[in-house]
Amino acid sequence: MKHRLDLSVLFFMAMSCITMSCMTMGGAADMGTLSYPAVARGGVVDDYHGTRVPDPYRWLEVPDSPDVQQFVAAQNAITLPYLSALPQRPWIKAQLTRLWNYERFGVPRKEGDRYFYLRNDGSQNQSVLHVAQSLEAPGRVLLDPNVLRGDATVALARYVPSPDGMLVAYALSDAGTDWEIWRFRDVNSGVDLPDELRFTKFWNFSWARDSHGAYYSRYPRSKSPGVNDKGDDKAQPAIYFHRIGTAQRADRLIYAIRDHATRVPSAEVTEDGRYLIVSLNDGYAANGVRVLDLHRARAKPVELFGGWDALYTVIGSEDDTFYVLTTQGAPRGRVIAVNVRAPQPTDWRTIVAESDMTLTAASYVGGRIITNYIRDACGVARLYTTQGQLIGDVPLPGLGTVEGFGGHGRDSEAFFSFADYLQPPQIFRYDVANNMTSAFKRAAPAVDTSRFATEQFFFNSRDGTRVPIFITHRRDAPRDGQQPTLLYGYGGFNVSATPNFRAQVLVWLEMGGIYAEANLRGGGEYGEAWHAAGTHAQKQNVFNDFIAAAEYLIRENWTNAKKLAIHGRSNGGLLVGAVLTQRPDLFGAALPTVGVHDILRYQTASANARQWSSDYGLSENFADFAAQVKYSPVHNTRAGICYPPTLVTTADHDDRVAPWHSYKFAAALQHDQACANAVLIRVETRAGHGAGKPVWMQIDDYADQWAFVAQALSMKLPP
Repeated sequence: MKHRLDLSVLFFMAMSCITMSCMTMGGAADMGTLSYPAVARGGVVDDYHGTRVPDPYRWLEVPDSPDVQQFVAAQNAITLPYLSALPQRPWIKAQLTRLWNYERFGVPRKEGDRYFYLRNDGSQNQSVLHVAQSLEAPGRVLLDPNVLRGDATVALARYVPSPDGMLVAYALSDAGTDWEIWRFRDVNSGVDLPDELRFTKFWNFSWARDSHGAYYSRYPRSKSPGVNDKGDDKAQPAIYFHRIGTAQRADRLIYAIRDHATRVPSAEVTEDGRYLIVSLNDGYAANGVRVLDLHRARAKPVELFGGWDALYTVIGSEDDTFYVLTTQGAPRGRVIAVNVRAPQPTDWRTIVAESDMTLTAASYVGGRIITNYIRDACGVARLYTTQGQLIGDVPLPGLGTVEGFGGHGRDSEAFFSFADYLQPPQIFRYDVANNMTSAFKRAAPAVDTSRFATEQFFFNSRDGTRVPIFITHRRDAPRDGQQPTLLYGYGGFNVSATPNFRAQVLVWLEMGGIYAEANLRGGGEYGEAWHAAGTHAQKQNVFNDFIAAAEYLIRENWTNAKKLAIHGRSNGGLLVGAVLTQRPDLFGAALPTVGVHDILRYQTASANARQWSSDYGLSENFADFAAQVKYSPVHNTRAGICYPPTLVTTADHDDRVAPWHSYKFAAALQHDQACANAVLIRVETRAGHGAGKPVWMQIDDYADQWAFVAQALSMKLPP
């Protein structure tokens, strides 16, 4: 898709240039001068607990208003020609195109006697759903989302085969939205049924065991004018049952929360079809679980876990015994057995005790428990009996990220993926009975990665906390303090930043850069205590860790401040925005992507956004506000400061992190910038938060970002 500038935008540009002289619109941008559109500053002032906080860009929070659309068009009218004219961009885009072109696979799942998996032949913008009768048989295409729209911006968001393998429910996302449209395809014929489900996002979709229907969480229909095909995500969803062959309006209400406005129910049917497990979600630190007996008419849900004191995830069951992964009494996780008829904590039985590693996931397959651990930010997997006997470690090819091991209690096999910074996900078959692995599918990008190496180091943060960092570099890279370095971080929501493969990182390495990723507090690398240490009033620890990582890279002579760029997405975009405003002297360039930049008002965007309060807190609480106002990027830019070159990126269809966060932050930075360093915002159209983004759009996005950084750091690219 090409971006076009219409005459009205050019007129707006000509009339509204401010700061330095306007760049030439007809040809290449002048890299030395920039001017920004005039952005109106309103008089909105909020009172938070007696503190008056101006919000001059409140008007940017109305995405469909003509004024905001004009803001986006005018900003893109400056940014896109500037980025297109960067001399490094053509080489970078060519490398991204080359290195993204490799065959890759998703982790298979088996239902009935069929295997379902995603495959991309390397040239496709969206991965294609395949089905095969056996591991040896060639798969056939079941659904190709690339043919659904010419620009490939309709993506396959999720798919769930029915227990008998005869149908597959699949969800489509249009233009990057989190809202999904579910359809049902006959696996034999490849033809869709008439059924269609709308008003869903995020939460479980679970088939009844007879394959005749499914349970799902549905939001109320939006009542906003002109919006008739989306749900209202400021309202509370409820669980419904859809019977195949009927209209959605006939779906039966199964469970709704009447006593708490912010909790969200999500359903999962046990493998034997006896129980419906209802997880009640409210944030990322604790949840509740109720159980509904599907074999008893008019049965009422029974509370299994209701203390809201920890996380509880049912991973499998045998009759009335549930196997549960929990952080209750175990901040690094444990697996317990709970009898649904005697669910009191005194009757729980520990199967896998808490260890010095962090237990991030577990599954019940082949009558055994498979556990996924994180040890110093690297994956480890182990196999246990249901009596708690350790059978052994699952054989892995090295230190990296391990994901998968889905399956059923009756299955004899499972599948998982393994990846690191230099190796894309390899798919393995796991023989549960014998604790043996074998390669199933291997991916091989068109680059010799043996020239690069990844090393793990540790540094101390401001308060003395020991923090891991991975550094990937050319084996012959000199430690002369002059290497262009990209530092990436996230630090939130209990997410562990383990080694993972990204084609754009390989391109960065090919450009001669060093790639560093720090395992910040707020993540899940060392359990709930590590996560909690980066939340609420402790959120500043995350930023301190990232700043300390930057200082470590400089102190250890990898790079210097003028050669150091920072990058982060979503919560990581907040990270970049916060450290950028706190230490503008420390960085040579900044890439805050789809970030949460207005921490005082993030919760107003949607009910889903309010769920983030388990990490951020809420500004209506004085203690939370007192911490937030000190780091919220929108509220901490300062006039007269020279900020490093900054490219803010977002998408106008992002309904997870509203794009107005980026609009407001870019406007504030442009207003306060005191030197010639570029502050630009790139707004993608027909894209959302990132999931389902077609490859061509990702390539354009990273070509722009990497070229911007290459220009800022004065990088000399290979011939």
